Amino acid sequence: MKKIIFYTAVASISLGAATAQAETWDLALAYSATNYHSEIATAFADEVSEKTDLDVVAHPGGSLFAGAEIYGAVRRGLAPMGERLISALANENPIFEVDSVPFLATGFDGAAKLYAASKPALVDTLKEDGLVFLYSCPWPPQGFYSVAEASDLASLKGLKFRAYNATTSRMAEGLGMVPTTIEAAELSQAFATGVAQSMISSGSTGFDRKLWEEVDYFYDVQAWLPRNMVFANGKAWEGLDEEAQNAVHAAAANAEKACWSKAEELAGWYVEQFAENGMTVGTLEGEVLDGFLSVGAELRADWEERAGDKGVEIIKSFEAE
Repeated sequence: MKKIIFYTAVASISLGAATAQAETWDLALAYSATNYHSEIATAFADEVSEKTDLDVVAHPGGSLFAGAEIYGAVRRGLAPMGERLISALANENPIFEVDSVPFLATGFDGAAKLYAASKPALVDTLKEDGLVFLYSCPWPPQGFYSVAEASDLASLKGLKFRAYNATTSRMAEGLGMVPTTIEAAELSQAFATGVAQSMISSGSTGFDRKLWEEVDYFYDVQAWLPRNMVFANGKAWEGLDEEAQNAVHAAAANAEKACWSKAEELAGWYVEQFAENGMTVGTLEGEVLDGFLSVGAELRADWEERAGDKGVEIIKSFEAE
């Protein structure tokens, strides 16, 4: 009997080892399969699958977990990998909000400097949550979409404003609009039914959802460049050998480089597409621009207070570049 138990145990161990070698990791993505974030994340998954014993499967469009659920799902080990808009996690920690501080970094060069300045704090914050940072990618600069012409502040008052993080909610309130939280996958329906009438978001989001079918105005505000990040569950990560971890990091570095380049390439093209599809494209002027800048200054001061010493160090490092 002892021999039978012994051999059975050995067989189980061998089977477990074989299973581990063929392990599948799901990568939860919030955005549509044709969005460049999802396309590059899928290429990242394919590279990891090719160069390691992991079989990484990308699940775009919130098909595995909805966008708002991904961070918690990966943290709890329900998925080994995920992608999330960083600033949507502002309620978890103000460090997550730094790339959405209005008018702090408004172009790709500034966004890259801000990323470099804030990355160490971002990595540490994820580690505290039992997660491993892999890479981060920007959206094009944020513009203002509206069903009404932004001729003055009165024209914006009372508009239903799609918010995706704390910053956008508070900006809406400061400008007299009414914030409502809507995930990207729900945008088309929200604007079509009047649940949303305005928002600040990238050209990518508006293009993916063909918002010219419902929205007449786009203002190229370039208020900030928010970023997504891809991350892994810490315990799952520890189960990988050093060679596999290095291969994942190498694939992540490739994905990050490709994604930053793609975002910059597409930024102007999206705006051109809006004009070609009948939207009125312009820039904010007069009291409307002053209103945006004033609310932005208030939000920056508030963020610096909430972020404390870590926030101060990030800003100092950013401004020293």
